Amino acid sequence: MDTGITAINEKIKQESAFVNDVISQIRKVIVGQDYLIERLLVGLLANGHILIEGVPGLAKTLSVRTLAQAISTKFQRLQFTPDLLPADITGTLVYNPKEGSFFTKKGPIFANIILADEINRAPAKVQSALLESMQERQVTIGENTFNLEEPFLVLATQNPIEQEGTYPLPEAQVDRFMLKINITYPTKEEEHRILKRMAYTDKKIEVTASISPLSILKARSVVNEVYIDEKIEKYILDIVFATRQPARYKLEELTPLIQYGASPRATLYLTLAAKAFAFVNHRGYVTPQDVKSIGPDILRHRIIVSYEAEAEEKTSEDIIKRIFEEVEVP
Repeated sequence: MDTGITAINEKIKQESAFVNDVISQIRKVIVGQDYLIERLLVGLLANGHILIEGVPGLAKTLSVRTLAQAISTKFQRLQFTPDLLPADITGTLVYNPKEGSFFTKKGPIFANIILADEINRAPAKVQSALLESMQERQVTIGENTFNLEEPFLVLATQNPIEQEGTYPLPEAQVDRFMLKINITYPTKEEEHRILKRMAYTDKKIEVTASISPLSILKARSVVNEVYIDEKIEKYILDIVFATRQPARYKLEELTPLIQYGASPRATLYLTLAAKAFAFVNHRGYVTPQDVKSIGPDILRHRIIVSYEAEAEEKTSEDIIKRIFEEVEVP
């Protein structure tokens, strides 16, 4: 490791010290779910929205609320329901009869951490109301456009699509999420710890804010300094292009299984997320293992499988696994 990378590595070790403090505060409330907590921090530091999928009762909502408390940011929870309107999220113009004019009433989207709870329970027009705020970090109400305060992060939860009363998210919106995280049930030992900690009618666990929003913005700029070698950049490109042209990477069997591969946004997000993942692990440089670790979370919602894949019961997870097995690691 040359002098320049050594200096970056030392700087990252110092600047990322707060990560352990934030995680320790979250773990006061959340038992297990290390994978979820780590990905929440990656999304926060890489400035990317997160889609969390899992059955009810796995502490998805609680994890996001606890993260907001640990970083001292304004938190809003939006409960998505079939009768929700776009104005319920963004805000609307309200008529003042005394003045004979309209004034802007801002909606709950004007916060730092937005929990879009059960996002797939609302119709597409409501889901699409999030698009401008997620992509442009702004909201238009009437003729006025308002910038959203940074840091701004949408953390959406959804139940599996096969459950009753849900609507599949539009593909254009799914692509706006940097990460899609699938979480599963805790182990028996973890669930026993949950029982011991949480099985009370009135127990409230205090979470102490260990970092300010301004410090998060500063940390994001430091994440940009994480070193990524050109060989790893080419490795990321190979991974993404293998989802579009699998035959070029000796993966001919995947060609009929993939309807659409990952977009260039996947390349950008995988690079940023790998840097943030290295930062969370107190390193100033990206390794191939960082790309392998975070890659499935970037790609699983961006690969659209074909009817043939569905007939063979092949999922995007299966395709991603084969790609990472076959593409040469630098």
